[in-house]
Amino acid sequence: MKNYWSCTKFADWIRGTPKPLAATTEEWSEWRKKAAKRKIRYWLAEEGFDYLQKFIYFPLTWVRNIRYYVDNRWDTRTHALTSNLKKGQWHEFDQRLMHSAFDELVNFIEIEQACFQIACTEDSQKKHKIPWYRSIFPFSSYRCPEAGLSHLEWAASLKHDEAWDDPNGPDFRKPTAQALAAREIIELYKWWKEDRPKRADPMDTSGWSDYCDQKRKETDDLGEDGLSSLFRNDQSEAEQERKRKILDLCWKLEQEQEDEDTNMLIRLVKVRHSIWT
Repeated sequence: MKNYWSCTKFADWIRGTPKPLAATTEEWSEWRKKAAKRKIRYWLAEEGFDYLQKFIYFPLTWVRNIRYYVDNRWDTRTHALTSNLKKGQWHEFDQRLMHSAFDELVNFIEIEQACFQIACTEDSQKKHKIPWYRSIFPFSSYRCPEAGLSHLEWAASLKHDEAWDDPNGPDFRKPTAQALAAREIIELYKWWKEDRPKRADPMDTSGWSDYCDQKRKETDDLGEDGLSSLFRNDQSEAEQERKRKILDLCWKLEQEQEDEDTNMLIRLVKVRHSIWT
């Protein structure tokens, strides 16, 4: 039901007082006091029509609720956090937490925000092609990163203006809270999608990978994973010092990446109240 019968022109005629399309809290209160004076007509338009509409639309509402349940349960799975980690492999809790949080952020932008953007603007409908199967399965989700980012970029441009704020106020022409949140969400999304995957492997950057390859070539008594040569205690002091420096650098680089992950996850948690459709 896209329209409420109690908001139609016929309801205005029954009520005897036209309902405003938009009004302030005070204006709505004043309208209700005026309209409620005609008790029977007010009840018919405001409550009677609602009861009648619910009764007539009950079969459609029942079908719609089943469709929404199927969609939420098996397609969008709004009851759970999911990730793109490889299935069938063991992943520690910290990995599952990190990947499920950011992969769901990606889904939010590329699916939820994208569909909202396309549904609400004619330009987006022309610019972004809607998959053919949506005409057959209207509840099925589809992915469009460009449309999702377009919506966030629009939100990020919002500023306090004459429509809502005092031109002499301290926030006039400054970004709104919605704009600041949208900018943060875009930055987190691009970090996860673009920046993080390009990070260098600490084992390669520190030289540990090359060191291990070198030792495998030099020795014949390596175990299956090569640990017997890399960590035995009969190495020279110079060799042990070289290995220690390489490992220290490797651990330092790994910790820097871990700290970055933690910081970005905290930022995502802080902005979570702005991540909704």
